[in-house]
Amino acid sequence: MKIKYSIDDLDYVAQQLIDNSTFKTWLFNAPMGAGKTTLIKALAKNLGVNDLANSPTFSIVNEYLGKQGKIYHFDLYRLKNEEEAYDMGLDEYFYEDAWSFVEWPELATTILPENTHQITIEIIDEHARELNFE
Repeated sequence: MKIKYSIDDLDYVAQQLIDNSTFKTWLFNAPMGAGKTTLIKALAKNLGVNDLANSPTFSIVNEYLGKQGKIYHFDLYRLKNEEEAYDMGLDEYFYEDAWSFVEWPELATTILPENTHQITIEIIDEHARELNFE
């Protein structure tokens, strides 16, 4: 599914993605500044999270509680290698029946489950993005 959107459309786009999801682990691929964290905030809000979801860059993972259970937001940008991901026990999060949103998944591919959605965000201009949801 391809969607062109602006910041004003985020809540609607987030709900469309949730409604069309098959898997609870989503991998976000986009350049820095494309809006990965902003979209994840909208997803968390639509899943019933009351506190804002901020990028977990310094903690690697943030945990939230929504109406449908736990939500994990991973930002793997600071990982040096996949061994570091295993040492931190990040692979264990994916054994739970929880929503998992992963930024920079290419830095730890072996810890990720097989059944995932791939989200690619392209910057169209300062205000517009195009999202591909697979």
